Amino acid sequence: MKFVDRIEESERLTKALSGDRPSFGVVYGRRRLGKSTLLKRVLAENDIYYMADQTEAKHQREVLAMMISSVIEGFDKVIYPDWDSLLDTLNSRIDKKFTLCIDEFPYLVWACPELPSVLQKKIDSKQLKYNLIVCGSSQQLMYGIILDSTSPLYGRADVILKIAPIKLPYMQQALNLSDVEAVEEYAVWGGVPRYWEMRESDNSLLDAIKNNLLSVNATLYEEPLKLFKDDINDIVRTATIMSYVGLGAHKLSEIAGRCGEVATNLSRPLGKLITLGYLEREIPFGEDEKNSKKSLYKIADPFMNFYFRFIVPYRSFIELGRLSPILNTFETDFAAYVSHYWEKLCREAVSGNEINGIMYGMARRWWGSVSRTEKIELDVVAESLDKKYLLVGECKWTSGENCDRLLYELKEKAGKLSFAKNKIIVPILFLKNSPVGNVSNVLLPKDVIELAMK
Repeated sequence: MKFVDRIEESERLTKALSGDRPSFGVVYGRRRLGKSTLLKRVLAENDIYYMADQTEAKHQREVLAMMISSVIEGFDKVIYPDWDSLLDTLNSRIDKKFTLCIDEFPYLVWACPELPSVLQKKIDSKQLKYNLIVCGSSQQLMYGIILDSTSPLYGRADVILKIAPIKLPYMQQALNLSDVEAVEEYAVWGGVPRYWEMRESDNSLLDAIKNNLLSVNATLYEEPLKLFKDDINDIVRTATIMSYVGLGAHKLSEIAGRCGEVATNLSRPLGKLITLGYLEREIPFGEDEKNSKKSLYKIADPFMNFYFRFIVPYRSFIELGRLSPILNTFETDFAAYVSHYWEKLCREAVSGNEINGIMYGMARRWWGSVSRTEKIELDVVAESLDKKYLLVGECKWTSGENCDRLLYELKEKAGKLSFAKNKIIVPILFLKNSPVGNVSNVLLPKDVIELAMK
């Protein structure tokens, strides 16, 4: 699969490495996002890329010395009793600047806890002749080693990159998908390049799901648990929370009730899952984030959501090799599942973008009571930056919609909102397929994807 996106990250790393003085760079983010691929594309032919492992420090130094010997002849003929001596020798033997990149850096620190202090002294001395990049998949450990204010390396980095999932348009480009296919596939694989590579080898989305998920021997069958091991100690509790959220428990009270715990006991694990990017906290448009009592917890990552919705409840069938119950559920419920991500993509497309000449702020969903007897819900709500307009949207991932009726109902709902008073209502339909007839105020997958690129 061709390399896509990561334009800003590549430029920032290249700029730092090509400066007049040696620089210290930090790259981190969850597994499968292409950190190593990015680094290898940025590094020059004579740079050193070293992938650390979970062995003792002595062995790690021996392997790194062998890697360095490909650039500096005989470097591995010496026994280095500690990291200080290896790094000093490297500094004394190079005659021109190059880059040493250490991937999975936390493994080195695990075997040698004093290593961050050693590096701090080297960096602070201003005597280093080479660039140094450290990279890691454990977000928690990388934060503690580099970004925590108590860490010896805190404030030393010249460039810090937190690698995030790639946006949908790049997935469409990489897999050569239609607009509708791109939305559907993104709802399964999310913005994770490694999953795209796996998907690319199959002829259809269903084949890719079967081959990569619906077997005890499938590569991604235990994927979430492997990811949790990087950052979370209580994997069982985490998997339980994610399972209940994936099956529809979105309120804190619902999650706590199903877990059999007091709600206050879940604040820390939920907060950690949000920080790691696995969960998100949704509040209605116009509500204060800190004080809102209407919070809903959703699985943020599409692949995780798909896994806990369609794989976890049917693991017993997968263990038996009986896929019919899963495939039947998938066929029945997949469109409804995609619709949730279609809504999310539409909100992201509106946020901070100009639509029909009007610039809007952050878009959110809204739900609540407009009277004692009536509750309403809106998929997309966004206020223009000049406060004059209020965009309200309805998202449909079905066919044959009555657009006139939907627009009428949308305006009627918006008219009942207290915060819509004195604002010009802009109703928008976000539809899967082109409507019949000449209907204005409609955005299709093509339009949403184009907005996502801006």
